[in-house]
Order: sequence, then C-alpha cells, then structure tokens
Amino acid sequence: MVTTVGTESEFNDLVTNLILLEHDAIAAYASTAERLSNSALSSQIENFRQDHLSHLEVLREIARETGAEAPVEGDMKQILTTGKIAMADLFGDAAILKAMRTNEEDTVAAYERASQHPGAIDKTRMFFEKALADERRHREWMQRTAETI
Repeated sequence: MVTTVGTESEFNDLVTNLILLEHDAIAAYASTAERLSNSALSSQIENFRQDHLSHLEVLREIARETGAEAPVEGDMKQILTTGKIAMADLFGDAAILKAMRTNEEDTVAAYERASQHPGAIDKTRMFFEKALADERRHREWMQRTAETI
C-alpha cells in the first residue's frame, strides 16, 4: 500500500494523518508480536511498537499545540496493515517480517515528506527527522532479519 501521508498542504492535516498512521502501525506491531513464533523476534517487535507509541505521544502534543484533530484510533487502513500480517502468518516468521517491512515503507515515506513540510517549525521538523530515523532503523532490521531466518 502506498501512503499519501505527508502530501497534505495544511500542517494540521499532516499531524492528524500521522496520528492515524501511527495508530495503524501500533496495531500492526501488536499483531506481528502475537504471530511470531520466535520470542526474541517478538521482543524486538515490541521495542519497535514502543517507538511508535512514543511517536504517537509526541504527535498528540503537537496536535494540542496546533489545534489539529487527534484521532484516538486508526482508520480503515488498519485493516490493510494488520490483514497483510495475518496473511503472511501462513508462511512463517520471515514472511511476517517482510510484510511489516512493506508497512514500514509507508511510515518512512510519510516522515520523509513530513520533515520537508513547509508548515513544520524547527521543533516539529526535529521530531519528524527523529521518527524518520526510527522508521528507517525498523525497516532495515525487518529486511535484514527476514533474510537471515
């Protein structure tokens, strides 16, 4: 799935959509942790889920400061992100991680664009860049681990 998050012209819409994206990611990580047969992999996935929970917390604060809407749950895309994981479960841990890597492609793209948004001030741009680094780290771990298990 290719995301359009980060292409919004209005900064508040960007923040709202990033919140939705984080809710979707958190649900996908929870589903992944439950489905992996290797407990060490599940533990690492839980660490990554905590990163997303932290991103969500910061985004909620940004929403409060800017007056952006802060949804309390994901949207219909959550069905796609978690459904992809459920399908991959039929093929084992490597397939699950590959499915999660494709989900990470969306979050990487969203934060890349968000960090360049003209409405971002230094504080928000720094957060977007930190979140982007986290997402790249998640994606790289998923790819590397899926190839070695």
